[in-house]
Parts: sequence; C-alpha cells; structure tokens
Amino acid sequence: MEFSNLHQVLRSLYDEMLPLSADMAAVAKGLAGLGALFYVALKVWQALSSAEPIDVYPLLRPFALGLCIMFFPTIVLGTLNGVLSPIVKGTHSILENQVLDLNTLQQQKDQLEREAMLRNPETAYLVSNEEFDKKLDEIGWSPADLATISGMYIDRGMYRVQKGIRDSFREFLEVLFQAAALVIDTIRTFFLIVLSILGPIAFAISVWDGFQSTLTQWFTRYISVYLWLPVSDLFSAMLSKIQSLILQKDIDSLSDPSFIPDSSSTVYIIFMIIGIIGYFTIPTVTGWIIQAGGAGNFMRNLNQTTTKTGNMVGAGTGAVAGNIGGRLMQ
Repeated sequence: MEFSNLHQVLRSLYDEMLPLSADMAAVAKGLAGLGALFYVALKVWQALSSAEPIDVYPLLRPFALGLCIMFFPTIVLGTLNGVLSPIVKGTHSILENQVLDLNTLQQQKDQLEREAMLRNPETAYLVSNEEFDKKLDEIGWSPADLATISGMYIDRGMYRVQKGIRDSFREFLEVLFQAAALVIDTIRTFFLIVLSILGPIAFAISVWDGFQSTLTQWFTRYISVYLWLPVSDLFSAMLSKIQSLILQKDIDSLSDPSFIPDSSSTVYIIFMIIGIIGYFTIPTVTGWIIQAGGAGNFMRNLNQTTTKTGNMVGAGTGAVAGNIGGRLMQ
C-alpha cells in the first residue's frame, strides 16, 4: 500500500468516527443541564440579594451551549471543518503542483545524465549494453586485451554496485521521510478524534461557573491540531521547490556537452535528512499560528525525539558516506 493511501485511510477513519460524538451528547446534555440549573440559580440569587435587576443576556449562554451540544456534529464540527478545510485543500494543491514539477525535472535530469555519460567514451559502456558490446568487439584476444576486458567487467560491476548502494540509501531515506509524515498525520488524527468525540463533554463542563475557559481551550486546541496538515504540506512543498531549483541547476549544467556529471546524491540526501527532522517541528510551528496550551510535555518529548533522531540519522549518513567514499578511493 502506498503512503498516500495510508493518509487517505486516516481521513476515512476520522470521518467514520465523527458520528460517535453524538453518543457523547446524551451524557453531555445531562451534565450541561445540571450546570445550567446551578448557573441560572446563582445569577438570579446574586441579582435578588443585591436588589439589582436581573440581566437576562448572560443567562442565555447555557442555552446556546446546550444547542451546540444537541447538534454538535453539525453545528460545531461541521462549521469548524467547513471553515478550515479550504486551507487544507489550498496547501495540498500547492504541494501537488510542486511534486509534479519535481518528478518532471527528475526524469529530465536522469535522461540528460545518461546522455552525458554516453557522450563520454570512457563511461559510455557503463550505462549502455550496446556500447559495452561494441567496445568488446574492438578489443582483441591478446593477454593485454584479456586484462582490459576483465577490468571493464570489474569497472561495470563496481559502477552497478555503487549505483545500487546509492539508490538503496536514497530509498531508505525516502521511506523515513514518508514515515515521519505518517507519524505526524496519525498523531493529528488521534488528537482530532479525541477532541471531536469528547467535545460535547468539554462544552458541558464550560457551562459550569468557573470552567468557562474550557470552551476557549477546546477551540484553540482543535484548530491548532487541525492546522498540522496544512503546515506539513507547506513544509513538503518548500522542500520540493528547493529540490526543483537544484535539479534545474543540474539540468542547465548537463546541457553543456563538456560537462561531466557527478553521480553522487549528497545534496538530495541532505535535504531528505532536513525533511525528516523538520517534520517533527510542525506542532511547534502551528503553535505560532494559534496559541494552544496543554501539550507541553508532549511537545517537550517530541523535541527530544527530534534531536535524537537527527543525531542518529546524521551519524548513520556520515558513516555510510564515509565508508562508500573510502572504498571508492581505494
């Protein structure tokens, strides 16, 4: 299953579990009704005891919250998701456009690299079977020629091993990159499901005098977690744009017939590592857009995990690159 399908599964999971919030509404209505009774009684008693007229406007707050609880999936979640979903769609379209450009440029670069190596007689036989057979036909069967043929087979085998190791390491980093995005999306979906299902309880508690801030905290946390996905798409779009600019520069260099291509993928690997580490900063960046408290320990643990992940990935990358470089220099 592709990673895009896994993200779609998480979307479907959220949509399927959304109606469960209606089951909590029954419990929330009883809690809110009891809170409304005490709230109204307290306000009326305070007005009568101080011989002041009763202010009716504040007394409407419990009834407004009660309506929100009764139609929570429609009024509250439907409105929030309807307002925030265009942001998700807009950032996702930006990401899709960048990825399409990146794939096109990558295919163009691979084709130009192959053509550049074919132009060089010393490397043409490494990438083309026809050139390899042609070069074998030009060589005789003397002892010196046999040594040359053996060297050609060894060089071609080393080139394929080097290319295989490089491609495997790139695929490994791509898997880690996609896994990091999936971790963020999974945690986001879990938080949204919990906030959605227990949302009526939060609304009911906010009816009670002294717990009014619960309502504000619920809204800020829901919006903050919901925005994780748009920020993630913008981060991925930024990385894709950087890679597109790098590929465009490589394509311009490969257009020069005298240019000798470099088969290493150091820059690509570096930006993959940056992407893996950067994904775990998305909750922090989202907190700059809308301030939501209550997740201090989670964010602290997430930052520590990010630091450890960056150290391990950086050390592993350095070890692998150094090992490959050392073997190639021998």
